[in-house]
Amino acid sequence: MLHIYCTNDPMFAQNGRVIHSDDSKDCWIIDPGLPPEADEMARYITKNNLSLTMVILTHAHADHCAGLDNVRAAFPAAEVYLSREEHPFLTDAAKNLSAPFGCPYAVSADGVEDLVDGALLRLGGTEWQVLDTSGHSPGGRSIYCAVERTVIVGDALFAGSIGRTDFPYSDHRRLICNLTEKLLALPDDTRVLSGHGPDTTIGIERRTNPYIGM
Repeated sequence: MLHIYCTNDPMFAQNGRVIHSDDSKDCWIIDPGLPPEADEMARYITKNNLSLTMVILTHAHADHCAGLDNVRAAFPAAEVYLSREEHPFLTDAAKNLSAPFGCPYAVSADGVEDLVDGALLRLGGTEWQVLDTSGHSPGGRSIYCAVERTVIVGDALFAGSIGRTDFPYSDHRRLICNLTEKLLALPDDTRVLSGHGPDTTIGIERRTNPYIGM
């Protein structure tokens, strides 16, 4: 069984997550956002005697990565993955959009690995495929587990909506293409865990989403 612990930052209501499975003490953090998310994630990991092996950033807007340094300080052995296109965003408050919103953040990009489209990642007995769902940001990624019928999408897709594409480095056409080719290709009963708002499913979005619905 897959366990997903969801946190939520108080400023942008970003959904960060700790995920782990019954067959292993290893866990991942997905998108440690603005304080106090990282501290809450760390407390959950410690309380449940888990071992953080990987931090995955779906993209590098500040509400998804501002807690990275805190996480790395608490768990220095954990690897960090983010698409190479967005490594410069980590250290640049203008590119990661924190400066325009009046709360400039920069975190270290040292040792961050490339989250490659098509790569397969293993967490306990589960396998996750990395999907290119860029467009909201230039290197946006989703991760999909077929066995668990779950895809974690960052800000690419929301319940009834899609990621904004009026930001610098966004590309609306690219986002729609990736959503159509990558996410709508998944089974209808696939659970969609978004970076903001409630969970949904691919089937619901296929039928009702005004931006990509069929």
